[in-house]
Amino acid sequence: MSPKISIFGSSRATPDQPVFRDAVRLGKTLAESGFTIVNGGYGGLMEATSIGAAEADGQVIGVTAPDVFPDRSGVNSSVTVEEATETIAERIARVVDMADATITLPGSIGTLAEFIVSWNSCFVAPLRGDRPKPNIVVGPTWRRLVEQISDEIGADRSLVTCVNSMSEAAETLKTHFGMPGAS
Repeated sequence: MSPKISIFGSSRATPDQPVFRDAVRLGKTLAESGFTIVNGGYGGLMEATSIGAAEADGQVIGVTAPDVFPDRSGVNSSVTVEEATETIAERIARVVDMADATITLPGSIGTLAEFIVSWNSCFVAPLRGDRPKPNIVVGPTWRRLVEQISDEIGADRSLVTCVNSMSEAAETLKTHFGMPGAS
């Protein structure tokens, strides 16, 4: 079974933005390397990574919350499997729990919530006898946030890998999992 990579990011990104195009390339690169993409299933960077994965005939699991987002018309057209949840907390937990690794892309408060749950999951993993999963954040905003949270409350920054680009995130995961195309 292929490793599942959960990707968090802005629901507001649009196809005319560089971050959207970068996320399409990320989804395609990961799918070409044999990863399954897991995301929130809707628009923005979730759709971008789904489009990229679909271009490479990859699998995309969209974890939705229809009762929380009744204004959204359903999953984006590139999702291959939808898993509906009832609450936002259940949605975030499901996306984090099914992941073999996570990538946090630029986003807002929802993306922050997903990242914090992922970071906490890495923190408690050893308490369950598990190894922390790769937890990657992309860009200077997340790097600064990780540093501040680590400095202010003593969170373990070694549980987060900060990278500068989405391509660096993909390379990090391909190397970690020994997937094709690793440099």
